[in-house]
Amino acid sequence: MSAPFVVVGGDAAGLSAASKCLRTDPDRDVVVFEKGQWISYAHCGTPYFVKREVDRLEDLLSLSPEAADERGIDLQRGHEVVAVDTEAKTVTVESDGERFEQPYGDLLVATGAHAVSEPIDGASLDGVFTLHGLDHAAAIRAYLTQPSAFDVAALGGGDALDEAVAARYGAMKPPETVAIVGGGYVGVEMAEAFRAWDREVHLFQRGPRPVPGFGEAVGEAVTEHLRDAGVTLHLGEEVVRLRGDDGHVAGLVCESGAELAIDAALVGIGIRPNTALLDGTPVELGASGAVATDAYGQTSVDDIYAAGDVAEMPHMVTGDPTWNPLGLPANRAGRAIGSTVGGDPTPVGSVANTAMVKAFDLECGRTGIIDHELAHEAGFDPVSETITGGSRSGYYPGAAETTVTLTADRSTGRLLGGTVVGTDRAAIRIDTIATALGGELTVAELERQDLGYAPPFSPVWDPVLVAAKVLNGSLS
Repeated sequence: MSAPFVVVGGDAAGLSAASKCLRTDPDRDVVVFEKGQWISYAHCGTPYFVKREVDRLEDLLSLSPEAADERGIDLQRGHEVVAVDTEAKTVTVESDGERFEQPYGDLLVATGAHAVSEPIDGASLDGVFTLHGLDHAAAIRAYLTQPSAFDVAALGGGDALDEAVAARYGAMKPPETVAIVGGGYVGVEMAEAFRAWDREVHLFQRGPRPVPGFGEAVGEAVTEHLRDAGVTLHLGEEVVRLRGDDGHVAGLVCESGAELAIDAALVGIGIRPNTALLDGTPVELGASGAVATDAYGQTSVDDIYAAGDVAEMPHMVTGDPTWNPLGLPANRAGRAIGSTVGGDPTPVGSVANTAMVKAFDLECGRTGIIDHELAHEAGFDPVSETITGGSRSGYYPGAAETTVTLTADRSTGRLLGGTVVGTDRAAIRIDTIATALGGELTVAELERQDLGYAPPFSPVWDPVLVAAKVLNGSLS
């Protein structure tokens, strides 16, 4: 019998790969090692758990340990893989103070990423959080709850929840003033969550606008919308230190010297891939710092694959490796690798860095290359146009302004990317643009697409088509 398919990491990529491998080859032994207790959960749903739109932690689980067992997966929670021997084809596993060696025939590294707080001093103080896991979300929601109303069991999660940490925060007086450091996805979504608890919220962003990866039009719309929602924005301010009082955060200090008294802080300045497991091995990392992989998710070492937030994937527009730590690419790559290991070679596909974010009532989407500097670096001559159109026919109730920006290459007319922002089903329109990127359409070809029309859903000329028409005119 061949050595098992060993998976390191029990979240999106890892369990997608394990499940697909067993469906492709039901006789294959599949072992999944997860160093924590949570598996297969929705990272992107955690702000809505904090907000209380999602009631219980288990509502965020895609696959339970019991369901994994029913699929034939040998799931080992509380088991951390600490070393890989590529010559012996074994991994070293630690659990409850014991170590053992596990042979593998094929190995998938799906160790994800971790939130970073450096170079900000004081990030270890009580009341300072990152949001990269369900225990983090549970602790934040516990801290926001009045001690008299707190019930650790009501958080959900069963044996996976770190009840001690949640209970400790649940016993504390809730914060009144919260600082969010970083205006990306996490910062914007958590501003909404904290305001839902009626907290005073200050968001600090070192750049000129929030959600910088979404471009100027979206950033300006989000800025206005956050202010209207009662969030105090500190743009162009870089937080360098969180100061404490008896071990608990009490204030923050900016590089400019500005200070603010606070009771809690959320640090959302980015994540990094968890590649430490591969230190000292021949497995190569890419320029992004994530694991370099080929079209099938295989690393530079035979029979070792990588997927999810720890791995690079090819960019749909440039063809170059890129790091795109989001849920769909992780699930898709894991599924493809599981199929390949099971005997049906399947490419992991490419990514366009398509993303959506919700800022209170404002919906934002982005895809492809929208930054002109990045486009120039990739060898393109970028041209962009921004239009604002209606989300539905103007006479139909509920119509709202929808702003679309498209970017194309001047010489070829090829579509490079785009953004969408609005309050009425705006974000989902980014999928039209992402699909056009996948088909390598020119702007003229996008303009000629036969999109659906009915007054409740879209005007005759969908805003995406209007943007394509205007941009095509600029290219003529």
